[in-house]
Amino acid sequence: MSQVIKVGMADLKVAGPPEVLSTLGLGSCIGICLYDPVTKVSGLAHIMLPNSQTIRNNSNRAKFADTAINDMIGEMITKGANKRRLVGKIAGGAQMFSFSSSNDMMKIGARNADAVRSILKDMGIPIKADDTGGNFGRTIEFYPEDGRLLIKTIGHGTKTV
Repeated sequence: MSQVIKVGMADLKVAGPPEVLSTLGLGSCIGICLYDPVTKVSGLAHIMLPNSQTIRNNSNRAKFADTAINDMIGEMITKGANKRRLVGKIAGGAQMFSFSSSNDMMKIGARNADAVRSILKDMGIPIKADDTGGNFGRTIEFYPEDGRLLIKTIGHGTKTV
């Protein structure tokens, strides 16, 4: 029987089989799953904002894409993952509310998704699945045993990538 490890908002966890990593309520937030297919060491971060450098109170490193990804990779390496083998899957980044302004600052979901893609690209980590955007929330489960990402949405069904 698999143990489900809950990852809260602005949180990250590292696990391996038979554990399952899960996070609820991804709206504009992004769920970042990293996976070493050889050791099956996996991580899931639920980030809220793209960059820790633009916020004064940035003590929770798991809240930001830039610091959460670095910290998660560090934890994964201590548990046996090899950074050169890591692959990523991401979900979330929705535009949950409509704004009359065209100000990009309000498009936090798209900014989060762009930041995560850019950081992973700069680190040489390929993204194998990307389910971002839209105007609906997501709940995800990541299975370290085989790298499956289950994405559940209200009104848009369930899919595995």
